Amino acid sequence: MRLPSLALIGLVTVLATGAQAQTPQTRIRGTVERLDGQSLTVKTQEGTATVALAPNYSVGAVIKASMADIKKGSFIGVGARPRAEGGLTAVQVFIFPEAMRGTGEGHRPWAVLPDSTMTNATVAETVSRVESSSVTLTYPGGEQTIAITPEANIVMAAPAQAADLIAGAQVALTASRQADGSLSSGRVTIARAGAQLPL
Repeated sequence: MRLPSLALIGLVTVLATGAQAQTPQTRIRGTVERLDGQSLTVKTQEGTATVALAPNYSVGAVIKASMADIKKGSFIGVGARPRAEGGLTAVQVFIFPEAMRGTGEGHRPWAVLPDSTMTNATVAETVSRVESSSVTLTYPGGEQTIAITPEANIVMAAPAQAADLIAGAQVALTASRQADGSLSSGRVTIARAGAQLPL
């Protein structure tokens, strides 16, 4: 079973590159209604989406993590928004598995939320105080210090398989919209109990 890839974890690992496929991409988040062969039906806030899964599609999971799981030297992706007083506050944090170290490394705008950024980088330092915590992230050409409050969604990767795509499972995926309007995807992320799906 392959670990979640860049597209699988969506915005946590968005790569700002013009080399992406020209096929329009749609992010889908919701609850599995059914998996019929390789046709996945997901109930979303907007309604119901049916996605054709690729023959070799992969499934991964995210599990709930905490500030204690972020160590010096960890490679993480942080979606953040600016604070009124200056600096950045994390909205969500994804702790990459070691095999994905270096994925999308750098600091760039994050298209998912207004005025937000995505930083995929190595933790150089963690600072914890009674009132807050923060991490300093370094990447080629720069660094960012980002506050992580209790409201931030912190998750890490975990194994999963197609058999886990049962009714009621919370899932997220990025689907390609085909010329005929249908949706297709090669990866699905499941949120384990207690975990919140990435945006």
